[in-house]
Amino acid sequence: MRTHQRSEALFAEASKRIPGGVDSPVRAFRGVGGTPLFIERGQGSRVWDADENEYIDYVLSWGPLILGHAHPRVVEAVCKAASRGMSFGAPTEAETDLAELVQEAYPSMELLRFVNSGTEATMSAIRVARGFTGRDLIVKFDGCYHGHADGLLVKAGSGGATLGIPDSAGVPADYARNTITLPYNDAEALENLFFQEGKNIAALILEPIGGNMGLVVPDDGFIEAVRRATKGSNSLLIFDEVMTGFRVARGGAQDIYGICPDLTTLGKVIGGGMPVGAYGGRRAVMELVAPLGPVYQAGTLSGNPLAMAAGIETLRVIREEGLPEALEERGRQLEEGMAEAARVAGVDTWGIRRGSMFCTFFQQGAVRNFEDAQRSDTEMYARFFHAMLERGISMAPSQFEVGFLSSAHTEADIEETIRAAREAFAAI
Repeated sequence: MRTHQRSEALFAEASKRIPGGVDSPVRAFRGVGGTPLFIERGQGSRVWDADENEYIDYVLSWGPLILGHAHPRVVEAVCKAASRGMSFGAPTEAETDLAELVQEAYPSMELLRFVNSGTEATMSAIRVARGFTGRDLIVKFDGCYHGHADGLLVKAGSGGATLGIPDSAGVPADYARNTITLPYNDAEALENLFFQEGKNIAALILEPIGGNMGLVVPDDGFIEAVRRATKGSNSLLIFDEVMTGFRVARGGAQDIYGICPDLTTLGKVIGGGMPVGAYGGRRAVMELVAPLGPVYQAGTLSGNPLAMAAGIETLRVIREEGLPEALEERGRQLEEGMAEAARVAGVDTWGIRRGSMFCTFFQQGAVRNFEDAQRSDTEMYARFFHAMLERGISMAPSQFEVGFLSSAHTEADIEETIRAAREAFAAI
């Protein structure tokens, strides 16, 4: 039986000084119950908590650590950069080097700018879209999370879904009215909206593969319908690839579906897990960004040299090792092993995987949208989560998040995880 006395003490202390004891809501374990683990260190596929319990980690800092924890080449690059200075507020050559590596995988990003988070990236892309079109309305899909900017906290997924708070207090109603939401995978509702309001819509922002209501994939033809609708109304299409970027394919979901968005947002994976994001797209659109144009966006820490160094080395390793495609076989083994373990135990699940992202819903039948996802048995998921944790497997502390594989996960890790899943399914 694992003990968590030090994590419990640290959480009690943190709760005196930090809202809910955490700096991001989903970390609080409200979706699964219990006390969050305080992590001391990570190496490869594993993390150790404050009580020295060891876990195979499938959270991976919520996705960006595709090379695993503390990859030696990334650590060395960051240490070298830190020895030269940690922030300048001035251009560095590394920014151009990382931009070139990103553009190599995402040719749709003819011009791009680095920011400090996925939230900043999506917020900035929407501002650019409004500036380019001269329109105000934004369209998003129920359960798709695009960061915590005011206009995007409307029927969002991720932590909001976990806490049962689809909209946030503090967002002005007048501002939220500029965001229209649609059910994911509903092409008819999409077409009807653009027929009625297309001339007023600046942009549609989409997770091309949903990752914040659990993992939800688009129906055949849905992404194509989105592209037709936006083109037909001269609205911009923004692909939020903060989660799917370099994960479902090196060139992201846009590479898989053969769809070229007008703007793309990327997140921490391009910084090896350090605070970074990027937005970019068609040259004609991005030339509106200051200092070239009238759309203002700035950040003292944008292009931070440590994040740039980590990103350059991460993207080089991804290219050299043929990631994420090289993870396909391990992903298949994990997906099939988990499904078989649930079947043998008589537990109803819907398992889904794309590339190195995976999710298990506790329900019968396919999950096509946020409404479907919300039917999942979250109490059953919570029991499964803790049963896996007790067996040394760290998974997302919410039904509405996804799991991730890294190149550090070995075949032995996968086998150990499947064994734990067999026991966990049987126990619940």
